[in-house]
Amino acid sequence: MYLLLNTLWFIWMLKYVLFWLYLWQLKEYHIGRFFDHFRTHKGKKLLFSFEQILKLVLLGLFVMDSGLFNPLFFVTFLVYLGESLIFLRNVYLRNFKKPIKTSKTMFLALASLAVVILFFGKMSNIEDKLQPVWLLVFDILAPLIISIVVLIFQPFFVFARNNILRKASKKIKGFKGLTVIGITGSYGKTTTKEFLTTILSKKFKVAGTKKHQNSEIGIAKCILNDLNSQHQIFVVEMGAYKKGGIKLLADIVKPKIGIVTGVNEQHLALFGSLENLLSAEGGGELAESLPKDGALIVNGDNKYCLDLLMHSSNLPANQEKKYSTSNKTIDSDIWTEEITVKKDSISLVAVDKNKNLANFTANVLGGHNVLNLLGAILVANELGMNFEEISDACKNIKQEQAGMILNQGKLGIDIIDSSYSANPDGVYADLNYLSIFPNKKAIIMPCLIELGLKSAEIHQKIGKKIGEICGLAIVTSKDKFEDMKKGAMEAGMKEKNILLCDNPQEIFSAITSFCKSGDVVLLEGRIPSKVIKLLTNE
Repeated sequence: MYLLLNTLWFIWMLKYVLFWLYLWQLKEYHIGRFFDHFRTHKGKKLLFSFEQILKLVLLGLFVMDSGLFNPLFFVTFLVYLGESLIFLRNVYLRNFKKPIKTSKTMFLALASLAVVILFFGKMSNIEDKLQPVWLLVFDILAPLIISIVVLIFQPFFVFARNNILRKASKKIKGFKGLTVIGITGSYGKTTTKEFLTTILSKKFKVAGTKKHQNSEIGIAKCILNDLNSQHQIFVVEMGAYKKGGIKLLADIVKPKIGIVTGVNEQHLALFGSLENLLSAEGGGELAESLPKDGALIVNGDNKYCLDLLMHSSNLPANQEKKYSTSNKTIDSDIWTEEITVKKDSISLVAVDKNKNLANFTANVLGGHNVLNLLGAILVANELGMNFEEISDACKNIKQEQAGMILNQGKLGIDIIDSSYSANPDGVYADLNYLSIFPNKKAIIMPCLIELGLKSAEIHQKIGKKIGEICGLAIVTSKDKFEDMKKGAMEAGMKEKNILLCDNPQEIFSAITSFCKSGDVVLLEGRIPSKVIKLLTNE
């Protein structure tokens, strides 16, 4: 019986190792992001779940030697039996959390499993009646133990990472004629990079970082694996979670042109202060890294980007450019005279300071992509492409490059899938796009994370926007649900139509009860994948 208990415990530990390595990888092995997760409702549930509390109680009763060893052993056995069967069922259904397979995660998994196996092997030397105690102790401490394994080996991975960075830096320095474009910001950088890469590819040999490949190791691997001497332009998306992060990337790739797509408070909690955020993803470090013959291109509709230009002294004024939707309030280098937003495309008439004018159409969703497209048009024009060439190249842009896809789901319900990630400006923009649909509208989204002290205020504003546009809102996480609910109700939404629910089947039932054929649902941010499968025809 003891051997069977140990075996069930070992099966459960396999699940634990995979899950906690998945979480570390999801947070990019960033200690601040990892610990910030435990400020959220989901993070607290991990540490204070019913199962964890039950195990703590069982451990306490075992230690107290209350004379209830046999019933306590039986309950412990049932707990591990149930957990193991659930895990094995999820493995069979391929419905469990595990890290993406890389050399790093494989090494960490083997190292963590070695600790588990070593402990498992020692159990045969422990007195039978003490075995349940030690199994519970290890189980309760497993998140800490696995995290210690990650942190112990992190210096070795940092050493390996720095070696890769040196190789990448050396390689890119050898391409003397290469023009590097660095793109940063709190939002819009991936889409702008995708648009710009597609447009420039019409005339030049272009390499670009892959979708959301914006960390130092991701950029370095792109240089080592994809960049070659035939490329004329390298478009680099640059992300960071601490001050100095963008400078590190700029020191590697040496951008000549910098683009700042828009700045907000999305990662304020990680940076610790607005000053630190503005230094990194706010574009300060990118602007300082540009050469004297370089160019800085910013979103003129964003106050932080305009402040960046005001305080930047690295470049002459004629090498600092702005793009905006209007030229009435600021002196832009390119702006729009006319914008048309349809369900499946955007069109705009763009004008520059030289009175050049052209119509541009891209098959992407949402009016917010007008600014992303304008930024790409301005940079392509600076690199020698005329408006006619750029307009023709825009026809090659695909819907998925903008990070939002429109599909018809089950029961004829339109599904707007913007589920990769979310930030405040992105949510507002997606809701504005949702508003052009004539029939009933619903949104499914989690609360946003890493917003710092402004989180409650931002969520209340999002709730108000939802209340103005949607008839039904389903929020999948609890953290700032009450703030969103308050904002939605202030805008006129009925209390019964803003729901807190993370159960995929219940979400599906609520949506199909509210919506009929021709209605539309916006999937915003990281919602459960099963919800997407239930609503779509995947």
